[in-house]
Amino acid sequence: MQQPRLARPVAAALLCTLIGCSDPDPPLPELSIDATRISVSGISAGAYMAHQVHLVFSRTVDGAALIAGGPYGCAQGSLQTALADCMNPEQKSPNLAHLAATVRERAEAARIDPLAGLADDRVLVVHGRADRTVASAVTTATADLYRALSDAAAVKQDLDHDFAHVFPTAAPGGCTADDAHMADCNFDLAGEIVRYLIDADAKNATMAQGALITFDQRAYADTEHDPRLSDRGYLYVPAQCREQACGLHIAFHGCEMQADRVGTRFVEGAGYNRWADKVSVVVLYPQVRSSMMPLNPKACWDWWGYTGSDYDTRDGAQMRWLKRVFAHFGVAA
Repeated sequence: MQQPRLARPVAAALLCTLIGCSDPDPPLPELSIDATRISVSGISAGAYMAHQVHLVFSRTVDGAALIAGGPYGCAQGSLQTALADCMNPEQKSPNLAHLAATVRERAEAARIDPLAGLADDRVLVVHGRADRTVASAVTTATADLYRALSDAAAVKQDLDHDFAHVFPTAAPGGCTADDAHMADCNFDLAGEIVRYLIDADAKNATMAQGALITFDQRAYADTEHDPRLSDRGYLYVPAQCREQACGLHIAFHGCEMQADRVGTRFVEGAGYNRWADKVSVVVLYPQVRSSMMPLNPKACWDWWGYTGSDYDTRDGAQMRWLKRVFAHFGVAA
């Protein structure tokens, strides 16, 4: 008889009992989050994830910034399709009509939130002119999908900057990618995201003065749906957010940008934190772990189905994890 497989948190606890482990990070702190100010962003696989999160929880999330990512459902549950048709396809762009029909069907079946939740949401779609990893047509399809789903969403495209498949920062430099898939481009993308999604009048963000803390991501996973996340996640908390209600922005890293590989290069260097101080927003940086089984060696967010067939619906493992995070902060999703 086959023995039941232990859920990862349980197995990890037993292993620690045998060999000894360092103390886990604490859970997320108790903060007052303004449920009317929730937004997401992401680059590459993180953009696909942010897009999925926005559509799944559109009644909760009111803004999304997507950098070099394609439209919801593009991969159709297949890694082969993801690599062939959803990054830099030679033959065809994503089928917009089919994808829009899929979204509508899932909304009607309550597998994602009703599309009315997109009304008045702000969406920023960004693509660098030097990007050869994800085609401009794929990114444009994301903006077109939003427009097809809701004529009341405020969709903006930025295709005017000469960066490659990287997250550009405000620091001056040659805009050459580093090992964390970031680049000093003299272009403050984080600032553009914050000003478009959260506060158009925000300015003069020079230095982060709040606290970047770690938390135990395992505390928000359930034993039946492993989200395939790292043990440790990051949260940036502006000083004023310890005393008053603040918004929440979730920044999804791209493939090979997880902290287990690049340290805090993205969570400290992307530029979100100094802007968070200005607009009173807490920034959550969840982290994916790499694995060979299921196949995800580059620690990408799940936009093709490695966590299960429901990955881009309310029943997906990573969506269930995020819903528990929302619940921790008293946010209904």
